[in-house]
Amino acid sequence: MRAVVYSAVGADPVLTDVPEPSCPDDGVVVAVRATGICRSDWHAWKGHDPVPLPNIPGHEFAGVVSRVGTLVTGFVVGDRVTVPFVNGCGRCEWCASGQAQVCPEQTQPGFTHPGSFAEQVAVRAADFNLVRLPDDVDFVTAASLGCRFATAYHALTAQGRLQAGEWLAVLGCGGVGLSAVMVGVALGARVVAVDPSAAARQRASELGATVVLDDADGIAAATGGGAHVSIDALGSAATATASILGLRRRGRHVQVGLMLAAHAAAALPWGAVVSRELEVIGSHGMAAADYPGLLAMISAGRLAPGALVGRTVGLEQAGSELAAMDAPVPSAAGLVVAVVGGIRRSS
Repeated sequence: MRAVVYSAVGADPVLTDVPEPSCPDDGVVVAVRATGICRSDWHAWKGHDPVPLPNIPGHEFAGVVSRVGTLVTGFVVGDRVTVPFVNGCGRCEWCASGQAQVCPEQTQPGFTHPGSFAEQVAVRAADFNLVRLPDDVDFVTAASLGCRFATAYHALTAQGRLQAGEWLAVLGCGGVGLSAVMVGVALGARVVAVDPSAAARQRASELGATVVLDDADGIAAATGGGAHVSIDALGSAATATASILGLRRRGRHVQVGLMLAAHAAAALPWGAVVSRELEVIGSHGMAAADYPGLLAMISAGRLAPGALVGRTVGLEQAGSELAAMDAPVPSAAGLVVAVVGGIRRSS
């Protein structure tokens, strides 16, 4: 099968022929129809998040079940599916309580084993991790859910406890940031979107942000004293600090962007955290158990994650799109999704 592979940290990702994945007894093999190209993949490629090498990246995907393990009971060949980027073991106390996103034995396609920049990808513990797609959710839209949109949804609803009428500040309007803008608007919040990219700010405004800023210093003035909830959707010492300082008293900061490499032990403004009684909350993906509610909102028209897709490309372009994330400010807003077979929605 064809897959995008890199053999060393920072080496050119190359489209090549590789063996098809074996099917786990408790898992399935999915024929990939669409896969997102995400900054988390870029972090692994740059060595910020170590992965086995050589590696096939890709962790947000949708497709059709092509092979089924002998222990799988809930899915058959031909099912249209997606999967969270965190695959729980399905056996531990965290999985049993519906919190697979923090499973200590979790696996992640593209990180712990070969990912979805390929024509096929293996999914483990399939009965626990696979999500059946409604007929009205297409593969490109479903691929946009796997990391960024689902992460934003969990971050705002479960972790940030965002309520209608509250102010939400989103720092960084890439994929997960724009997803957070959309989810916040759908929940009835007023959104301040912050990004140095004019294209990203314009897209955030189009998606319903009340205020767009190129600098976080303006959050307090725009919100009448600070946001109730803020999200660092990029992952840096500067954006995490600005997110916390942009909160009103007793506000909630949610850290979504990965804090890796030099930012892994970043200092935070703890004086403000203590004196203003702020909450600092982590958020990591979303469990498969929480997808039905999200998919129901999409089917009902309350959320339209497909609107976040800036463009689609072929699998042969996925490696160059990954490498293009070296640029500090993207040239265009929105998600990039690689389509594996089928007709592209846009170019």
